[in-house]
This record gives sequence, structure tokens and C-alpha cells, in this order.
Amino acid sequence: MATGRNGAAVEPGGAGPLLRRWRESRHLSQLELALEAEVSARHISFLETGKATPSREMLLTLSNVLDVPLRERNLLLLAAGYAPIYGETSLDDPRMSQVRSVIEVMLRSNEPRSALAHDRHWNVVMANEAFLRFLTVALGGTPEGLAPLQVAQPPRPNILHLLFDPDGLRKVVVNWEASARSLLNQAQRRLAWARDDTLKKLIADVLAYPGVPSRWREPDLEAPHALILPMELDLGGKIVRMFSTVTTVATPHDVTLEELHVEVFYPADAETEATLESYEKQVAGLFGDREETRRRRG
Repeated sequence: MATGRNGAAVEPGGAGPLLRRWRESRHLSQLELALEAEVSARHISFLETGKATPSREMLLTLSNVLDVPLRERNLLLLAAGYAPIYGETSLDDPRMSQVRSVIEVMLRSNEPRSALAHDRHWNVVMANEAFLRFLTVALGGTPEGLAPLQVAQPPRPNILHLLFDPDGLRKVVVNWEASARSLLNQAQRRLAWARDDTLKKLIADVLAYPGVPSRWREPDLEAPHALILPMELDLGGKIVRMFSTVTTVATPHDVTLEELHVEVFYPADAETEATLESYEKQVAGLFGDREETRRRRG
């Protein structure tokens, strides 16, 4: 594998093998892809085998049909000899001020429900006060670099590490095996179609934690997606059941925006909702007392 512009990995066989991999990952035949892209199946075959050189416009058309992520579209362009067209702007960049404001509104409006924004590797980028209070109680302290509604500075807390670490959230998740396996499956599915060395290392690292079943090292890519998989938590001896929703940016034109996910946690039943209301009041009061003590000392 060669290195192209900006140190990005370039497919040595050109764009053809990548196009074929994406077509197969979407379970499309060459004819089906050709019909969607309004070209001939023969042309698709020639592009995949390298007998024909794709234009930049053709690569973008096929990428749209195949719903290829922006980061991977840049790699397709590089493999074909073209410059990438999609930027990757850090969330703390001044140009992203409007985006940060929107995320802050989303996170703040969900109080007292826990909400966070994370990237494609499940690194926490931003979180609201409720989520930070939960982490502080569950972990015995807030991870460094996290402050309410502020862009977290690297190294950022990682949800996969927090869930798999025996000293992390794992100790409060009652149905840990089901929850951890589900999230691991998401990561392994993502790695199956995207070349991502960082994600590959992340998966290897979390699988190395003690107590992780060895059978999980084999990706279970055929496992059915659960419509809803509540996470059961032990909060001070009381069991609560939570589920989450994930929001992404529609039609993004920046890699960072496409890979940003805002996740919000909701009570899965009425009993959990009542328990969480009582729990939140207790925790909020505890944190309020701590803040008042800090102000007096200051």
C-alpha cells in the first residue's frame, strides 16, 4: 500500500478494487449498480478490473449510489490519481463555531438526560452536565479533559474503553455482555468495510481487557441488529434500563461532520424514569454542594 497526498494510504491497484469492495459491501451486482448510476454494466466491469480509467465525476456518481463515506471517497479519488475534495475540520476550529453552537443546543436541551457527541472511534468530543455527573459517580471521578458543553481535548475519553475496562463503566452495567458485544459488533462491522488502522487497534485493545470472552475476537458480522437493546445500570443498588438514540448530520460536506454522532440516553420504562428523577436530584444536589464549597474556598 503506497502513500499519497497528506500521508493518506493509496490502493496500489487503483480505484477498481475499492469500487468492487464497496459494491459488494452494498450487495449489488454490476448490473444493479450500472442501472442506478445510468451507465453500462460493461463499463462498471472495466472500471473494477482497471481496463478503463474512471473520471472524477464518475467516481463521485458511483460513490453517491454506493453511499460511500466522505473519508473513503477521498481515498477513492486518491487511488484514481485525483485530489481529495472533502475537508476534515477540527471541531474546535473557528470555522466550526456554528456547528459547535448547534451541538451545544442539542446537548443542553436534553438535560437532565445524559447526552454526548462522539466521533467515529467513539471518542467523547462534547457532553452535557448530566452525562459528566453520571461518569463522575460511576467512575469515582470525571475523566480529564471533559467539561460541560466544551470540546474535549485529546486524549479524549473513549466509550469502548470505558465500557470494556473492569474499572470503568463495566462495573455498573448489569447486562454487560449483551451491551458490550453489541457495541463491539458495530465497531467490527465498521472495520469490515472501512480501512481504519486506528479502529483496528482500538478493537484489539478492548479485546485484551481481562474477562472479555475469547470468542469475541471472531467478528459476528451476521448477527441480527437488535431493534432496541436497553442498557441495564446499577445505580446505587437500583437497576435502571436505558436506551439511546443517535443523531447524525444530514448531507454533510466535511469528514468531521459526517463522522460526528450525538447520542442521547432515555429511560426504557416508567419505573426507570421515576428512579432517574430521584437519582438526578440527589446527584445534582451533591454536585451543587461541592460547587458551593469550591466557591467558598476560592
